[in-house]
Amino acid sequence: MGSDNTDSHNEKHWHALYVRSRSEKKVLSQLEDMGVQAYLPMITVVRQWSDRRKKVEEPLFKSYVFVYSNDKQYIPILNVYGVVKFVCFEKEAVVVPENQILAIKKFVREFENGEEYKMHNDEDLKVGQKVRIINGPMKGLTGRLDTIRNKRHLIVYIDVVGQCIPVHIPRAKVEPV
Repeated sequence: MGSDNTDSHNEKHWHALYVRSRSEKKVLSQLEDMGVQAYLPMITVVRQWSDRRKKVEEPLFKSYVFVYSNDKQYIPILNVYGVVKFVCFEKEAVVVPENQILAIKKFVREFENGEEYKMHNDEDLKVGQKVRIINGPMKGLTGRLDTIRNKRHLIVYIDVVGQCIPVHIPRAKVEPV
């Protein structure tokens, strides 16, 4: 009976960590130094300043880092400088299914490869309306349209593990709900 309990404490799952603003890379580095498998999805975006434009790499989900961990690593992970908390539901760290981590990795690859998608000719979307992702690794997820960057790219807020996160997505992958 005791060995079953020990085995469940050793079993690893993906979890989402909420971290201090702009400390995602530092937290990732510290976790990796501890031997904890961690994932920080990064995308390259063009930022516009008054005097220049520059490509910068930034987290896909600001203030979140994913960790593949077990119960024994819970306290050491929380003690990493910059970690605020595990994303929890009813006081339990939420398990992020492996297929969602794989879907995020696929989305990042597609985003970085600049894949183009056929444009829809349907009605224009409006900021604030509910939309559904119809293509790609996040297919089926719904969210609220936050920003129309241009006619081809949108920012949609999607509720993941109880937190709203922004997703930069091509217009062709979204339909109104």
